[in-house]
Amino acid sequence: MEQACHRDRPVIQVRRLRKEYIMGEERVVALKDINLSIMRGEICCIFGTSGSGKSTLLNQLAGLEKPTRGQVLIGGVPVSRLDENGLAAFRQKHVGFVFQSYNLLPELTAVENVAMPLMFRGVPKEVRELEAKKMLCRVGLANRMDHYPGQMSGGQQQRAGIARAFITRPDIVFADEPTGNLDSKTTKEVMEMIHRFARTFHQTIVLVSHDPEMTEYADRIVTLVDGEIVSDKKNRGESAI
Repeated sequence: MEQACHRDRPVIQVRRLRKEYIMGEERVVALKDINLSIMRGEICCIFGTSGSGKSTLLNQLAGLEKPTRGQVLIGGVPVSRLDENGLAAFRQKHVGFVFQSYNLLPELTAVENVAMPLMFRGVPKEVRELEAKKMLCRVGLANRMDHYPGQMSGGQQQRAGIARAFITRPDIVFADEPTGNLDSKTTKEVMEMIHRFARTFHQTIVLVSHDPEMTEYADRIVTLVDGEIVSDKKNRGESAI
């Protein structure tokens, strides 16, 4: 990730990206020749209504799906060409995720869920659990460390999800509709938390949302309609927070 060390260079580059799906006898074009560069430290909101292609684009950026044509590079690495083992190793080292549905493992406590990315890196149990506890304190869950997801509210689960996404200080965090299941008060708290961590750790955030209010937290708004970028603009020079 040599390029990721330079603020003035793009950490993510998308080149002529196209994604098609075969549905029965029909060919559906989800993304049409997308070209996009996202800079290190930028909070970029991929905005669009349902069916616009924004989630497909996120999946392409994260290497969760292969493109029909074109490529995605992260820090100069062509993630769209990596095999599954290569992708898994790359994500563990460079990428974090925040999901709409939280994606916490129900049989693990908050500490164990948050510590999991460090486990995959081979960090000893005592060390990773100590780091997880520190992160849980930072997200306001000091009194929920030994609780299981089923014992926490949606907002508390998402806070744990944020702690898990940021614990390894990844270069990039992909946030897929991270507040879709939350009320307005909790949404504000969660987004301010993501924004604060991104600024503190100098990370790139790619935020996917259909909610216009989410664009207020972004430095840049990329709008998709029918698989095409129809607008790419700065958010009044700085994100609103």
